[in-house]
Amino acid sequence: MRRAKITGTGMYVPDRVVTNADLTQFMDTSDEWIVQRSGIRERRWIEPGQAPSDLARAACQQALEAASLEVSDVDCILLATLSSEHDFPGTSFFLHEKLGAGEIPCLDLRAQCSGFLYALSFADALVVSGKYRRVLVVGCEVHSTGLDISTRGRDVAVLFGDGAGAVVVEANDDPEDPSGLLELRLHAQGRHADKLWIEAPSSASSPVRLTHEMIDDGRVFPKMEGRFVFKHAVRRMPEVLHEALSAASIKLDDVGLFLFHQANLRINEFVANQLGIPPDKLFNNIERYGNCSAASIPMLLAECARNGRLQPGQIVCLTAFGSGFTWASAVVRW
Repeated sequence: MRRAKITGTGMYVPDRVVTNADLTQFMDTSDEWIVQRSGIRERRWIEPGQAPSDLARAACQQALEAASLEVSDVDCILLATLSSEHDFPGTSFFLHEKLGAGEIPCLDLRAQCSGFLYALSFADALVVSGKYRRVLVVGCEVHSTGLDISTRGRDVAVLFGDGAGAVVVEANDDPEDPSGLLELRLHAQGRHADKLWIEAPSSASSPVRLTHEMIDDGRVFPKMEGRFVFKHAVRRMPEVLHEALSAASIKLDDVGLFLFHQANLRINEFVANQLGIPPDKLFNNIERYGNCSAASIPMLLAECARNGRLQPGQIVCLTAFGSGFTWASAVVRW
């Protein structure tokens, strides 16, 4: 039976490093306050002139090179993001042009911090069904240009960074090769959509999508009910992780590496403690990059591929929770 497997990874973050100390120039905060609540010490923000599709292009080029492929070998591009380069068309189209992708199909997918796993699930379905043989899956975010960098917005603004991660998903028809995507499980609960969101601009706002009042009131910036989100994240992530492992007939102890979405180090520590996961089976990079939403998990994969944390035959579990609410988990044999 055909299986989909990840054959290449890549990531890119801007050169500009923004430390917690840098943020104290704009808001009433401190390095200690930020680290205690989130584990974040620094993040990357774009320079003027950089766009989300620039970050995505660099990550995709790395992933394609790692898979020994050219963009012309790819059948489809799926890009997950919550920070679109423009209202329309999607960011994937600007990436498409920068990659020189000819006329292959591309589309944006919006499932926020779970977006990459949603896109990975769709890529898996496309490959296993035989519709496509190779799919380029990208997570890409530029948060920095949409944050309230003031004391009013500090609870959210200190959390987010810019970055992109990409993987190549290919068909595996070799019965002797057990590697591939073993199980993926996706969930959503729209009733909590306004617990972590940006209210404006909105096409539901009449007669115009954006007003001066919306800007003055800060409704154009992300808002979060932090404790509510934390409570749901630490419940849903273990649930979906166990669900995916059970469907794959894999025991928790057999997993060699757990990669959690990098929203808040305290969430990941809480979940790991709940599940009894030892520190040597975890890898986090939030202290260096902040929350890069849909880019976080592919960035983790790329870093682990570079530093030797990913070994052939190893079982890897990818789990995320995000706005929407959305939550998802994937079980991969590397």
